[in-house]
Amino acid sequence: MPIDFDALKASPRILIEAALKPVAGTRIQPTGFPDLGAATYDAPDGTPTLLVESAQSMANRLEAVCWDEGGNELVADLKGLPYVRVKLAGLGDGTDTTTSLQEFHRLNSPYIMSGVNGDGKAFADVLKPELGMVSVAAAPRATRARRGATQPETTTEEAAATTTDKEPDDVAGVVNLRKLAAVCFKYDPNSLVHGVFLEKIAGRLRHPRAISAFIEASGVGRADSGGVKFDRALPKPKVAGVDAKGGYGNVPFHRTEFTAKSITAYFTVDLAQIRGYGLGEDATKLLVALSLWKVRQFLDSTMRLRSACELEIDDTAGGVQGKRPNGFTLPTAGELTEVVKDLIKKCKFASPTVTELTWNNPKG
Repeated sequence: MPIDFDALKASPRILIEAALKPVAGTRIQPTGFPDLGAATYDAPDGTPTLLVESAQSMANRLEAVCWDEGGNELVADLKGLPYVRVKLAGLGDGTDTTTSLQEFHRLNSPYIMSGVNGDGKAFADVLKPELGMVSVAAAPRATRARRGATQPETTTEEAAATTTDKEPDDVAGVVNLRKLAAVCFKYDPNSLVHGVFLEKIAGRLRHPRAISAFIEASGVGRADSGGVKFDRALPKPKVAGVDAKGGYGNVPFHRTEFTAKSITAYFTVDLAQIRGYGLGEDATKLLVALSLWKVRQFLDSTMRLRSACELEIDDTAGGVQGKRPNGFTLPTAGELTEVVKDLIKKCKFASPTVTELTWNNPKG
């Protein structure tokens, strides 16, 4: 067995580090943030450091390895893994689709929660009883002070006037996080790997990410450059009564990239959290194997994060190393695929495994 699950039972987590380098040249283009730009900071020892890829961006990339964009379907290696697909009947010509594997909020996507099944039932209403939750209509809230005991009874018209303001409906029920895990595993195990927050049902229904990752560069230096966007038709747009705001004319620009002494990708799989779902042995093994499969698929990909940031594993700097537990080695893609395929066959999911919904624009 390429994964020694028995050896992992005593460990709270798996830590993996991968030394990376640019495919060409020495410069890298990091992720940027609004009103901030590149995230540069000093490490505790004072070393200039750069966040190349954030945890939230890496989550998107680890989810993306599950989806075949060309075929618009789940990758063949994960055939049989459940997910939710929604026909977006309320947009465009009504033929577009989205899935819980592609939506940033996974099962909590508004297209999924308000999407309806073949019985015309919203998916949120399908999940509520399975989660042990029920909708409770809120009592009216008076908009003016209540009459005192010595005041006469209100008339029907007066009563109506005091109940125009209404508390929002609520969802009642004790939150059972194990039940939440079981429901999520039934419809989309991926949501348990990357975290789920079903606030569209109740703000108490959440599981954090079981896998986290980011890429950091150490010993960084700025590499500033620039260029010009040439307009071969109207280099001086004013002669035609237009300007650069409309995209005309020659426009100079600057560009900041970085060099780095080292680039490292960090991956953490929270084994304690996965075991805490209480899903049973095969399901627990599947979530661990699926998490590791995602890591390996990402590392074996082109790792083209941006147009000027394509990375590869740097074997001379240590390559891929399992840091915890002691002695752990990340299996190959082929080995992990076989484990995942076998465990998918052993686990019980929704039937059919692809839950089909239809979403219509509620304001259309």
